[in-house]
Amino acid sequence: YYVTIIDAPGHRDFIKNMITGTSQADCAVLIVAAGVGEFEAGISKNGQTREHALLAYTLGVKQLIVGVNKMDSTEPPYSQKRYEEIVKEVSTYIKKIGYNPDTVAFVPISGWNGDNMLEPSANMPWFKGWKVTRKDGNASGTTLLEALDCTLPPTRPTDKPLRLPLQDVYKIGGIGT
Repeated sequence: YYVTIIDAPGHRDFIKNMITGTSQADCAVLIVAAGVGEFEAGISKNGQTREHALLAYTLGVKQLIVGVNKMDSTEPPYSQKRYEEIVKEVSTYIKKIGYNPDTVAFVPISGWNGDNMLEPSANMPWFKGWKVTRKDGNASGTTLLEALDCTLPPTRPTDKPLRLPLQDVYKIGGIGT
C-alpha cells in the first residue's frame, strides 16, 4: 500500500483546496498547533481545526491521525500537561462529529525539530506511544511515520462498474466541439 500525502492549507482562504484534497483521501492527518493561543484559536467555535475535522468526516474520510505540533513551543517546552489537555479537547470534539477517539492515533510532534516524526524523541520521555483499537486488529507506535504506516488500505469495490470522480471541467474556446 503506497501513501500519497496531499498537503491541504489550513487557511480559511484555501478551504476549496482543502476540500479537493480531502475528497480523495483514505486517511486524514489533522495537525493541531500546541502553542498557547494557537490551539485555542483552532478549536474555537469557528476555528479551522474544527472545520477541517468536520469536513474530513463529512467527505467520508474514516481514518484519522492527529499530530499535536509545535510541542517545542509549549510552556514549558514539550509539556505533557499541555499535550494531554489538547488530546482531551480534540477527542471530545471528534467524538461529537462521528469519529471514535479510540481509533485515532494522537502523536505529539515538533515539525521544526523533527521530534516524533520519524524516530522517537528524547525530548518527550513521558510519551509512551499511541494505540488504536479497530476491528481489523489493533495498532500502536511512537512516531507520526508509524501512524501513517498503520493506515489500513480501504476496500475498493473492484467488482462494481467503474466510478470516475470528476474534479473540474474546463471549457477552452476553439478546442474540441
